[in-house]
Amino acid sequence: MKRWTACILSILVSVPLIAKTQAPDEAARNARLDQIASSYTKDNAFMGTVLVAEGDKIVLDKGYGMASLEWNIPDAPDAKFRLGSLTKQFTATLILLLQQDGKLYIQDPIGQYLTDTPKAWSKITIAELLGHTSGIPNFTSLKEFGKWRMPPHTPDEILDFFRDKPLDFEPGSQFSYSNSGYEVLGAVIQKVSGKRYGNLLREQIFDPLGMKDTGLDNDELVLPKRAEGYLPSEHGLEVARSESMTVPWAAGSIYSTTHDLLTWEHALFSGKILSADSLKLMTTPGKGDYGMGLGIQTKDGVRIISHNGGIEGFNTSLTWVPDHSLCVVVLSNVNGGAPDQMSSQLIDVMLGKTVTLADERKAVPIAKSELSEFTGVYDLAPTFALTVAVSGDGLTVQGTNQGALPMMYQGVKDGHARFFIAQVNAEIEFIPGPSGSIDSLILHQNGHDIPGKRH
Repeated sequence: MKRWTACILSILVSVPLIAKTQAPDEAARNARLDQIASSYTKDNAFMGTVLVAEGDKIVLDKGYGMASLEWNIPDAPDAKFRLGSLTKQFTATLILLLQQDGKLYIQDPIGQYLTDTPKAWSKITIAELLGHTSGIPNFTSLKEFGKWRMPPHTPDEILDFFRDKPLDFEPGSQFSYSNSGYEVLGAVIQKVSGKRYGNLLREQIFDPLGMKDTGLDNDELVLPKRAEGYLPSEHGLEVARSESMTVPWAAGSIYSTTHDLLTWEHALFSGKILSADSLKLMTTPGKGDYGMGLGIQTKDGVRIISHNGGIEGFNTSLTWVPDHSLCVVVLSNVNGGAPDQMSSQLIDVMLGKTVTLADERKAVPIAKSELSEFTGVYDLAPTFALTVAVSGDGLTVQGTNQGALPMMYQGVKDGHARFFIAQVNAEIEFIPGPSGSIDSLILHQNGHDIPGKRH
């Protein structure tokens, strides 16, 4: 575990019955949803639970694979999963509730609420912590983190681990995802409320909403129907060794089920938890298309509010499409990119779009002499690029600090050549410039369209 969030391009089963009155096209759509989820289970690349709901109507509610390989217990809708960074939206909600109660103001510097903060933190506001623009370095990326994370740590010890590190940038000037900021928010919550973070979650959110299968995990907790977390390896799946659950804390230590998360989404976006003003603050995108504990994007005119999570043995995705009252929850007890990829495809199906699965794609012939026109380095971000190269009779693409992956030519669409990367379920669209030669590309992955300029 390095981030408690998924990366772009790294690379008893309960089945709802179809009502007799269900329209044929709706039945076909629902069958397609199940087919998409099932497609990710090959070689146990995905095991977990999936829920898709449109308003109050659940259209997919199913477990796939095993919650425990050792005990041969299948994944089911009531299995409990560690959520990783989905925790952050709950932390952000507690902060906004404290602001509603007049106990803090998010534009205040954190030093107003926490004593002995480093001088470098003096200008950092609570709002900057919420939006990942504080400049405090991500402590899970520090080289010392690997060994430090295994024994239990108190909140003070967590902050001490990174408090003396220099800032990555001037507060408020940039977006950089940082688990550290949400650990600081956990400390602010405890200081201002006078209560333990986990207790306040239970009092303010979980109990009022009846989320009986959700809580803050800890190392000693015996949790009925807990899914075991696994890591893929060359020998198959291995049990994931986890750091102490005191460490992710306010940035990533909550566990839950698909049904409890559906309850949460309905309550949050219907105004049962936050005031209208607070919800607007939470869901207004700032730098990095990030609000407060949530990512916000607009794709093809549709607003999508989502977050993902990753921790040893688990990857998760929770998405809300407000204009359609659409909720998609994917919880996996195998590390990998399946939840993000699957969520994007499930949403597309619910919005009436065509989804082509990896095993449904067919290679289109292309002459080897034509491949060189696509080669080069394409910058997607200041520190991340894709290198496209000829390999044998085809092309490969390699992200910064990642392995090279083969690409399958898909032909020309709308005048642009397209290639598919099966391992990460992504498509690359090459864009010609005024001269006709390729000068940029677009990476289409997990519902994101990321441009890259050739240099």
